[in-house]
Amino acid sequence: MPVPDRSSLSFADRTVDVAVVGAGIVGLAVARALSLRRPGLSIVVIDKESSISQHQTGRNSGVIHSGIYYAPGSLKARLCTQGAAALKQYCAERSIPTNICGKVIVATDASELPRLEELHRRAVANGAVGLELIGPNRLREIEPHAAGLRALHVRGTGIVDYGLVARGFADDVVAAGGEILLGYEVEGIVERSGRGVQLVCPAGEVNARNVVFCAGVNADRLGRLGGGADDPRIIPFRGDYYVLRPTARHLANALIYPVPDPAFPFLGIHTTLRMDGSMWLGPNAVLALDREGYRRRQISIGDVAEILRARGFRRLARRHLRMGLGELARDTSKHLFVRSARKLLPELQTRDVIAGSAGIRAQAVSVDGLLVEDFVLERRPGVVHVRNAPSPGATSSMLIGETIAAMAEEAFGR
Repeated sequence: MPVPDRSSLSFADRTVDVAVVGAGIVGLAVARALSLRRPGLSIVVIDKESSISQHQTGRNSGVIHSGIYYAPGSLKARLCTQGAAALKQYCAERSIPTNICGKVIVATDASELPRLEELHRRAVANGAVGLELIGPNRLREIEPHAAGLRALHVRGTGIVDYGLVARGFADDVVAAGGEILLGYEVEGIVERSGRGVQLVCPAGEVNARNVVFCAGVNADRLGRLGGGADDPRIIPFRGDYYVLRPTARHLANALIYPVPDPAFPFLGIHTTLRMDGSMWLGPNAVLALDREGYRRRQISIGDVAEILRARGFRRLARRHLRMGLGELARDTSKHLFVRSARKLLPELQTRDVIAGSAGIRAQAVSVDGLLVEDFVLERRPGVVHVRNAPSPGATSSMLIGETIAAMAEEAFGR
């Protein structure tokens, strides 16, 4: 359901204090944090879609992460653990349903045991709560159909509908006097010396003294359009999910993850409990040929050309060619997908799953072909760009919002 546009005066005829570009969960969290820090600030959130949370937020797996995987001391680690606590409290205050179902990260091979120990060390260093290294007997009590030699049980991990959280943030912005302007796609950015920024949109111009860009999969494009650095570039990866049929729903109780392969930046096929009680299986991770292409055959010639021109992508592709081909094979074959998932759930059969939804991960890639792991925020006077905010961006959204709001105040000279 779209958030109504409550403006009664054309934005071309007035100048707001802050415009936030992007009505996903991060953009809305930034607008909310600014409205709380600076009551009376005139704020508008603009988005090219007809309703909020249409892309990464609305297609998120729904997991409230605990801060297990991230390098201690990194921005990701700090914002995830603190952000998860803040998010849970916000949901409790706003009566947004959550399910703190816990998860297990399972080592199925002896070679994975040292990596599982390292994950436990990182989790402790990051302040994750409810941690326990468990053996196969305890694993069977938690997940009777999962196979593994040892596992890390993370009791504090949960799930939520991030679309409802984003709706709550949007309502908070509007309640504080802010506005949500939908159907406004930014095609030009004009910085006017001493007079702020003009956002050029087909639907009309938006004038703002200061701007925060939270553009997700288009973060690099708007960054360059606004005079920012060429890199990091966003390379879109599509993740497809299958759903367990009702007859196979008993195979998993909650979240079952493999120990991630350090040679590959994604978490691997896992089970994800949803708030509606369904169980997702996935995702894979394949190059998306359209930045908003949620179907396998959806192709944007412009997006493909831009990907191929990026030196960072070419270097990334050479480094991970074998892994990428394996992901592509699993994407085109349900049998291969299920065979990979059977490593965690040995009883799983191809007939047990049906096709589910898909999402796009906006992954920043450096010019040397490395996936940018940490959040990347770029600022200069009057402008802040969120250049990389992948998972756990939704979990961390409230703390990201606070961090960017503080950064924005410095960039805005306030």
